[in-house]
Amino acid sequence: MNKNELISAVAEKSQLSKADAKKALDSIIETISEALKAGDKVALLGFGTFSVAERGERQGVNPATGASITIAAKKTAKFKGGAELTAALN
Repeated sequence: MNKNELISAVAEKSQLSKADAKKALDSIIETISEALKAGDKVALLGFGTFSVAERGERQGVNPATGASITIAAKKTAKFKGGAELTAALN
């Protein structure tokens, strides 16, 4: 499912227009992104938790040359599904 399909599904289930569903989805994504940038966790009970994980600097190999390279440390978004979501999938 891509973003447009998600917007259509949300609009249908919530009886909103596609424009309103798009605004709602965009604001949810923006709010979660802002919270993660600030270093906060976003926990949606029954769905899951978004958090920031820090990856340390590590060694890698350039596949084209075989040379050893250093991969810089970075932060990445992480999602852990909640118990209800996991149960629904199994």
